[in-house]
Amino acid sequence: MTGVDSLRADSSGAEVASRRGEWGTAVVACGAHALHDGYTDLIYVLLPIWQKEFGIGYAELGLLRAMYSGTMAGLQIPSGLVAERLGAAAVLAAGTSLAGLGYCLAGTSTGVGLLMITLFLSGLGSSTQHPLASAAVAHAFAGPRSMQAIGAYNFAGDVGKMAIPAAAALLMVVLPWRAVLALIGSLGLLAGLGIFLFLPRADRNVPPLQPSEKERVASSVVDGRLAFPVLISIGVIDSATRMGFLLFLPFLLTAKGASVPTLGLALALVFAGGAAGKLVCGFLGARIGVIATVWLTEGLTALLILMLLPLPLSPALMLLPAVGVVLNGTSSVLYGSVPDVVAAPRRTRAFSMFYTATIGAGATSPVLYGALGDALGVPAAVTIVACLVLVALPLSLALRPSLAKAHLARIEPVG
Repeated sequence: MTGVDSLRADSSGAEVASRRGEWGTAVVACGAHALHDGYTDLIYVLLPIWQKEFGIGYAELGLLRAMYSGTMAGLQIPSGLVAERLGAAAVLAAGTSLAGLGYCLAGTSTGVGLLMITLFLSGLGSSTQHPLASAAVAHAFAGPRSMQAIGAYNFAGDVGKMAIPAAAALLMVVLPWRAVLALIGSLGLLAGLGIFLFLPRADRNVPPLQPSEKERVASSVVDGRLAFPVLISIGVIDSATRMGFLLFLPFLLTAKGASVPTLGLALALVFAGGAAGKLVCGFLGARIGVIATVWLTEGLTALLILMLLPLPLSPALMLLPAVGVVLNGTSSVLYGSVPDVVAAPRRTRAFSMFYTATIGAGATSPVLYGALGDALGVPAAVTIVACLVLVALPLSLALRPSLAKAHLARIEPVG
């Protein structure tokens, strides 16, 4: 074998290993996202059961939900910092196991106090997933493929939201709820072991930076200090719009004559469109660019929401899947842009901050929009929701220098 042939063989072997690392990371991260998001929404199935079992009121049910979601959202930044010291695979595996263990213990609870402790443990475990799994995907896939991969990762989360609560509801037809929680919690324990064994370590897949690459990263960080807060701001607006719209949608449709089953159908149409939007918009962002995609999706979000106001019930229902696509699709483009404005060593921390801000906005915005609804009425509040999302459009233009520099860094030859 000649020297050239040997170099080609080495290059081919390295490329095959790199591809395996990419797909290994994608499969593990998507599976973790599906499981953790499924755990998050499983609580909605359990709330009526817990109300009957423990004789508690709606305020206490709200506290149970807040215990899980608040812990998960509030501890994402600490989870990212711990992962910087111990490694993403170990922390994500431990967090997934803890989330599963929390649900196993929830099945043994004899009162609300113990139930809140178990939900705290499960929420603590789930706080590791978003920042670490998304950062692993961004690390494994380079350039525009990173945005596509993160779009698929976001889509997997929506699949979990639909699959795990539905599976639990079906199992409860034949099994007690405590046994169902033991089974579903055990999935987290097994998944934690699988993550630890099969999530590729970053140092195995990424070659050392060449000097010219280090220079580009250093300059990217300077721009990222300005671009990243702008990106978070757009994410906050996008998340607040999504939750504000979902708050008013049932009341908007009820005023058009929708029954309770019709409301369930309407929400299913929005969520199905949203799942598709997360996947499609990741690929769209890689094709036409981040700023163009943000203008397209956020502009259509405002337009389609405003179109719902005068439409009768049937046409409004037909429009809802399209609303779901643009309402949720922007998130994939925004998450996928984090690697373009933040250097690799800081991405886990950046994803932690990004998810904390957007989830926090999603949790608080219904309170603010609800006050507007009380003061002005549902149609006026929905109009404000639709108009405020347009603030994201001029903000996105501030991302242009950083995104352009990231694009040049990908296409310039490495010296």
